[in-house]
Amino acid sequence: MTFNLSQILSTTMVLFAIIDILGAIPVVIELRRKAGHIESEKASLVAAGLMILFLFLGESLLKVIGLDVESFAIAGSFVIFFIAMEMVLGLTIFKEEAPETVSIVPLAFPLIAGAGTMTTLLSLKTEYHTQNILVGILLNMLFVYFVLKNTNRLEKLFGKTGLNILRKAFGVILLAIAIKLFRNNTGL
Repeated sequence: MTFNLSQILSTTMVLFAIIDILGAIPVVIELRRKAGHIESEKASLVAAGLMILFLFLGESLLKVIGLDVESFAIAGSFVIFFIAMEMVLGLTIFKEEAPETVSIVPLAFPLIAGAGTMTTLLSLKTEYHTQNILVGILLNMLFVYFVLKNTNRLEKLFGKTGLNILRKAFGVILLAIAIKLFRNNTGL
């Protein structure tokens, strides 16, 4: 079992770009506003657990339940689409009866460990050694935890107007990501 710094850096950077926790800050703040709080530890641990599980069992798990990676990605694109619509239009589509679950759905899955992340893990597995991918996942989850834990500070830094601008801008970006995921996996 040899660790390769180059592979670790590559997987860390690829996952960092796909997870895009910095871009998701307005979504996280919005979810926290709706739910009252976000359980940073729970969200980070669940997302890490999902990614590690998917790294080892992803394709097999999807086959067992009769799904392909494309269908999984399309389902994730719909969830992301509706979250983005809430952000851009100020609607409330996602109604959470139990606010404590917001840390799991939609934060840990599909925002952090979503279809894009899962399909990326399957792609990385074809190029890099598993232990190096695991280190990349863990490094990203430490950063995600740090960002989730400091959303109050980030909210104060941006202010109400700044957050509204960010929410709308990142809502449009999330819409584009949802549409791209949908198009790439449907062939439209």
